[in-house]
Amino acid sequence: MKIGIISDTHGNVDVWDTAMQIFKGAEIILHAGDVLYHPPRMCCSEGYNIPELANRINESTIPIVIARGNCDAEVYEELLQIPVLSPYAFVQHAGLRIVVQHGHTLIPQSMQSLAEKYRADIFITGHTHTPVIERMGEAVHINPGSPSIPKLMKNGCPLPTVGIIEGGTIRIVGLDGSEVLSMPLASAE
Repeated sequence: MKIGIISDTHGNVDVWDTAMQIFKGAEIILHAGDVLYHPPRMCCSEGYNIPELANRINESTIPIVIARGNCDAEVYEELLQIPVLSPYAFVQHAGLRIVVQHGHTLIPQSMQSLAEKYRADIFITGHTHTPVIERMGEAVHINPGSPSIPKLMKNGCPLPTVGIIEGGTIRIVGLDGSEVLSMPLASAE
């Protein structure tokens, strides 16, 4: 089993292409929102190309599930052939119960309450552009960070990141291939 986890792509086709190399062989990709448009208070990142990213997502041979982010306007969703689910997506895959929500409307107690309500093994958020893997009651909270406008710094430079669940391990990896965070999945199953 391999699951790709991504969030906050913000219209950047270049980082999508790199992430797809990391996700090669994945059975499903879970996107925690902010797919096409950039945040209004931030400049677009290099590689910003809304129509081309929409094409890449539409042409993906790997199924993609998307939860709506705060920058996901309906007008941009017209470009996608995949529904953008709101306020969250619920996925059962390989025996895991997974909730995906952008995270901009949730405080930690709300996330834990939703995870408990849906008996989630995994609770995925985005929004902060900062990677996280942490236990949250019986579930594991994962935020893959952002591949396009990252807030994580490595050697004084922003490090774009995505997440992967594979081989009994949850990992956050940089688009440069470096491992940022990891945690065994075993206790979340």
